Amino acid sequence: MKELLTKRKAKFIQYLIATFMFIINHFAEIGLFAIIFGAIEEGDLQRYKKIVILTIIYLIYSPINFLVSRMLRIRYMRDTILDVRKQAFDKIINMPFKQYSQKSKEVYISNLINDVNTFENKFFISLLNYLINIGMFVISLAFLIFLDIKLAVVMLLFSIVLYFLASLFTKKTTALEKEISDTNEAFTTDMSNTFNGLEILKLNNIEDKFLKKSVRTINRLEKRKYLANVFTHLQRDVIYIFAFVVSVAVLIYLGYQMQVDINLTEATFIFILCSSISNYLISAFPLWNQIKASTSIYEKIAEPEETTIKIGMGTKDFKFDDKIEVAGLSFSFDKKQILKDASFTIEKGKKYLIKGVSGAGKTTLLNLLAMIHDDFEGKITVDGEDYRDISEKSFHEKVAFIYQDVFLFEDTIKNNITLYKDISDEQIEYAVRVSGLEPFLEEKQDGIHERLTENGKNLSGGQRQRISIARAIAKDAEILFVDEGTSSLNEELGRDIEKTFLELKGTVIAISHRYYEGITENYDYVIELKNSLVHVFPAKDYFEEVITW
Repeated sequence: MKELLTKRKAKFIQYLIATFMFIINHFAEIGLFAIIFGAIEEGDLQRYKKIVILTIIYLIYSPINFLVSRMLRIRYMRDTILDVRKQAFDKIINMPFKQYSQKSKEVYISNLINDVNTFENKFFISLLNYLINIGMFVISLAFLIFLDIKLAVVMLLFSIVLYFLASLFTKKTTALEKEISDTNEAFTTDMSNTFNGLEILKLNNIEDKFLKKSVRTINRLEKRKYLANVFTHLQRDVIYIFAFVVSVAVLIYLGYQMQVDINLTEATFIFILCSSISNYLISAFPLWNQIKASTSIYEKIAEPEETTIKIGMGTKDFKFDDKIEVAGLSFSFDKKQILKDASFTIEKGKKYLIKGVSGAGKTTLLNLLAMIHDDFEGKITVDGEDYRDISEKSFHEKVAFIYQDVFLFEDTIKNNITLYKDISDEQIEYAVRVSGLEPFLEEKQDGIHERLTENGKNLSGGQRQRISIARAIAKDAEILFVDEGTSSLNEELGRDIEKTFLELKGTVIAISHRYYEGITENYDYVIELKNSLVHVFPAKDYFEEVITW
């Protein structure tokens, strides 16, 4: 948090100056009131005229002071919140995929929206008012030491008692803010599930059940917010009652002192100082608890998390000039062994087809080779470098994926193919042609610049898949991972796309249930999974045996 606040030191100093300007304004008010009471006591008309002039000066100064102070604060607050949003987004976007997939995407959306907004609304308001109140407390105490040392000591002891009283609330305040954050995450997830599955809900007439579930989630969230508000006001009220008792005692003390050696102006000024000290602390300590709670939210959304994940956390670049070697690879999921002691080699430029019955572990093996899982036994190395030592970002720059489920951005077809990277027009045209997109684009008024609706809902499954294939081909990746890449295409287009995969210069590792006679046997090797064991065959031999059988 300290690094966040002092990142822009000059603007942070301006922020502190803006805070001090509030303090100056406040003491100008106190001084003005004390002078007015003194004039009332003396009944001097000339002095009244001077007070009127001072009041007019103050009325001109006060709004200017406020405006300048706000301008000094607002830019610093805006830039710092922007830093928080960037940090929160960077934390999510740079997570290894396995770590990211441990939570639903709705949790991250809640962090970026709800938690950042909570931090923005509560932290800076609390920090500003805390600094103002503590500054006023210190200056008021300094004035009091000069005017009445005994009363100053009493108020200092009173402040210490209030501090320990407020510290009793800190832990609970932080816990309540965390509960609100967690409940916001659950609420966002529930709402997303409801809206994403709305068609299924309607088709099965279960909207009412999900409505009740949503209402329960909303009630849980509002209850947490209510408890937080009640608790915040409770600690203010407890401190206020204690402070009120002290203020009454000070008033009695000053009434006695006026009979001895102080006038009404001094008594008024001292009473306002003592009352202010109480009010500053009443405000400051709950604000400090709110700052602590907001800091815990910041740490949650922006600070790196401890993780046991190793894949993708390395620092070495991915270089694939020769081969990927798998040695003694074993993998289990939910106590079920998927792979057992697998050893084989992926050669650069070769084409591999993963085969096996449903549930044999084909996608698991593909994901292991694609650096998605790290909790395996054995080793996977590329040109001698362990997968665990390689940067996930470097790996993803040189590989491409084609899956059954295609995600498309609400943007142009071109941007969905290029993924916002600078790719030559020739490469894009090649990707469009070989993926079979040309006839589809010719039908569109804007061609490749046609905008898609949310996740390409205005496209058929085959059209979506072709864009996904064009995306992978345009990237010109060294390795292409394909999981049922032609499953939603018709026979003719499926054959053409499969042929395209086999003609690419890069390495292809694919899963497919389809067999295209005269094409599929042109893979170099078949990796067969059976009873957790992995066997590698030359493709021509494998398919000759299957066809003969």
